[in-house]
Amino acid sequence: MSRIASARVIVTSPGRNFVTLKIETDDGLTGLGDATLNGRELAVASYLSDHVIPCLIGRDAHRIEDLWQYLYRGAYWRRGPVTMTAIAAVDMALWDIKGKAAGLPLYQLLGGASREGCMVYGHANGATIEETIDNALHYKEQGYRAIRLQAGVPGLATTYGVSKDRYFYEPADADLPTEAVWSTEKYLRSVAPLFEKARDALGWDVHLLHDVHHRLTPIEAGRLGRDLEPFRPFWMEDPTPAENQEAFRLIRQHTTTPIAVGEIFNSIWDAKDLIQNQLIDYIRATVVHAGGLTHLRRIAALADLYQVRTGCHGATDLSPVTMAAALHFGLSIPNFGVQEYMRHTAETDAVFPHAYSFAGGLMHPGDAPGLGIEIDEALAAKHPYKRAYLPVNRLEDGTLWNW
Repeated sequence: MSRIASARVIVTSPGRNFVTLKIETDDGLTGLGDATLNGRELAVASYLSDHVIPCLIGRDAHRIEDLWQYLYRGAYWRRGPVTMTAIAAVDMALWDIKGKAAGLPLYQLLGGASREGCMVYGHANGATIEETIDNALHYKEQGYRAIRLQAGVPGLATTYGVSKDRYFYEPADADLPTEAVWSTEKYLRSVAPLFEKARDALGWDVHLLHDVHHRLTPIEAGRLGRDLEPFRPFWMEDPTPAENQEAFRLIRQHTTTPIAVGEIFNSIWDAKDLIQNQLIDYIRATVVHAGGLTHLRRIAALADLYQVRTGCHGATDLSPVTMAAALHFGLSIPNFGVQEYMRHTAETDAVFPHAYSFAGGLMHPGDAPGLGIEIDEALAAKHPYKRAYLPVNRLEDGTLWNW
């Protein structure tokens, strides 16, 4: 038996804020879990330090399922992003410990590799269509097999997904939320021309993706999906807010463009009806926000019954700890689809040395025991927390809208 001797929360900001849980056992093993919730980081840190960690000390670190149920059922107040992110951090750390105890990379404990690597997509963006395509060509030259396209919208000062840097994008950019202006009409006129020119430049052997970021009504999303059909997009992501799951039925009635959703989901119940009614094609729930590997595997197993594949969120607001966990997960499951991959900064990579790697459009978690990632605590301490919020969005008449 390997009992939990201590656990602590590490908050660091090497270019952006990350919350990490480190668990240590009485036989000298350590495990890491990501607990980052963008813009609400300290809420999860408090949940862990004040409410979860006291309940962990002395428990058997190898009873992962039992501890998951203890934290989920035992708290009475279930679900929600703060709770599920905290549970995920514990779950990841315990799987990391189990892998180290076995001397095996985590994917081997999850059944072994189902593929040679996980296909990832990069983010091509620019203020104009031409800039976006130029950026996409750079990704293609690097061997990417899938590329997300986001371009500025004529007539709008800022657009979601368009960064100041070719490779790094951090939307949580201010001490208080910045406000952007949005026009659905202007946006809808801009997307099909982007994809048309992208196909001309990139050809048909590269998967092209696009993120709507919850900004359309169902009928507007149906119209966009139909406009994009001639260019065969890999998916249309988050076309409309998913609180009303029935809304996706209306989108389905109007387009055959594949639909991806779920980066802000935190339990199987958020995805259940969408999957069972076959209203989506890709589920994007993450290891960190959907209760860890234990719970995300359940979501993937349900999705597999309905030929829905995974496409886990992988922006820079997920730490390298989650990226490692996501790659072990994606390598092992039968219905993996694609993994989002946004590069972390050199400062972040220095704080979180890792075994995962990229080559030929694929990523592999590596064969180090457990998750294959560590944290340099001395270096982490040199990057103190800095409050940062995601933006908010308003229509041109001032109405608050979905960011």
